[in-house]
Amino acid sequence: MATEVLTPVRPASRQEEFGALYARIQQFYAHQMQLFDDHDAERWAGTFTGDAVFVVPTLDEPVRGRAALAANVRRNRIQQERSGEQLRHWIGMLDVRPQPDGTLRTRAYALVYATPRGGESRVSRVCVLEDVLVRTRGKWRTRSRLVTRDDLALAAASAA
Repeated sequence: MATEVLTPVRPASRQEEFGALYARIQQFYAHQMQLFDDHDAERWAGTFTGDAVFVVPTLDEPVRGRAALAANVRRNRIQQERSGEQLRHWIGMLDVRPQPDGTLRTRAYALVYATPRGGESRVSRVCVLEDVLVRTRGKWRTRSRLVTRDDLALAAASAA
C-alpha cells in the first residue's frame, strides 16, 4: 500500500489574496449597479464617500456628495418613467489596481441596455468607468468616478 505524501498548507499567496479582493470588488459593482438600476437612490449614494465626485459627460458639471448623487438617481427615475424605457448597467472587463495608499484604481467597461415597454432590449451606450475606491468603516466605497462614452469620444476625435 502506497503512502500518500501530503503537502503542507501554506499561507495564501499574493495571487490568492488578489483573487479574493477581485471577487469582492466584482460583488461591490454588482450590488452598486443593481441599486442604481432599481432607483434605490439613498442606498446607491451610500456606496460612495460623503465627498465623492462623479463625472459623466451627459451632465453639465460633476455631481458632488451623496445628496446630489441621490437626487440624480431620482431624476433618472423620472426620465425613465417618461420615456417608458428600463435601463440596466452591466460592468465587465474589470481591471483592479491596488495603490500604495490602500485605495484601488479600477477601470471597467459599462454597457447600458435600454428596454422599451413591450420592446426589444438594445445596447444604448458603451462607456468606460474609472473609479478610485476607498475602504471606510469596513466597506469599499467610490471616492471618484469618471465615465466616458465611446460615442462621444469618437465624435470629439473626428471633429478634431
